Amino acid sequence: MIGIIDYGMGNLHSVSKALERLDYPYFISGDEAELSKADGLLLPGVGSFRDGITELENAGLILFIQDWAASGKPLLGICLGMQLLFDKSEENGSTNGLGLLPGRVEKLTGMSATGERYKVPHMGWNELHYAKADHPVTAGVPKGHVYFVHSYAVHVADPDNLVAYADYYERIPAVVARDNVWGTQFHPEKSSTVGIAMLRNFADQVEGGK
Repeated sequence: MIGIIDYGMGNLHSVSKALERLDYPYFISGDEAELSKADGLLLPGVGSFRDGITELENAGLILFIQDWAASGKPLLGICLGMQLLFDKSEENGSTNGLGLLPGRVEKLTGMSATGERYKVPHMGWNELHYAKADHPVTAGVPKGHVYFVHSYAVHVADPDNLVAYADYYERIPAVVARDNVWGTQFHPEKSSTVGIAMLRNFADQVEGGK
């Protein structure tokens, strides 16, 4: 059973519909006691990093998520949820994250290294490139495009945590993982065959960890 964390900042409908397509049981809750009954947790998110952390604090879920990750149980962060897994963000001032993965979140500059201006946010379909095609999150996932909507991107401190990336005037970390903690910058629930395959891999990890 996957518990989808409801802290007021996630696209709960599209994520839950994707799990229904996979015929995998789930529930939605913002209650620690209820979420503790899950076999795996999914942390969705849209909006700003500071607001996300504030809402998790208000819900009393920060320590719970940190303990969950330390216990070795599967955890998947999506979009803002992936960014929240990292140490800190500069969005709306420096804000500490969950500290589950080393790195920081910074705004896309809108200017390439060669001086070419580009549009922010990074929005739409972009090709996914695998740094680790044999990782459990990417195993059996076909090559293709996925759907992004973000103005901030993660700078991964440990290259070993980078599983896949997209090119958007710079390398954008798109899938990250360390042990049981996974994250996708794009929205897998909106990313057709590629995204659904990754959600299936996460569900398989949850099922295998029972």
